[in-house]
Amino acid sequence: MKTRTILGSLLVFFAGLALCLAADITTGTWKLNEGKSQFSPGTGKNMTVVYEAAGDNMKVTVDGIDKDGKAIHTEWTGKFDGKDYPVTGNPNEDVRSYTKVDDHKLDFASKSGGKTSAIGRVVVSTDGKSRTVNTTVTDSSGKKASSVAIYDKQ
Repeated sequence: MKTRTILGSLLVFFAGLALCLAADITTGTWKLNEGKSQFSPGTGKNMTVVYEAAGDNMKVTVDGIDKDGKAIHTEWTGKFDGKDYPVTGNPNEDVRSYTKVDDHKLDFASKSGGKTSAIGRVVVSTDGKSRTVNTTVTDSSGKKASSVAIYDKQ
């Protein structure tokens, strides 16, 4: 009886530990599925997005093309706590913030010169195999453009 109790306790402990250490569902490499995505004319595209742990932060690396078709590479490292963290590689954003809504949703906002340049929501599917990113970008003249980008997990 004592052995069963100890084994049962260990099983519960290790199951709980595994859940705590499990990777965030957003973690991994995501590739744009252009056929399922919808972009406003004159907007850029993030072709590959990588979310990875960086200590107690998350690092988001994006490779894509800008509205003129030129390659871009951006990097952001921070927490999903709604605070602004610096972005490198994109002349249209200085900082970005992510807010974790729940286990499958993130809201984000990008700013340039203190002014919001893009907002959106990332939703990872229940099975974790795809994600949808709804984005609204505001250019320097105040014109807005929206996109719906679908990504497949690699």
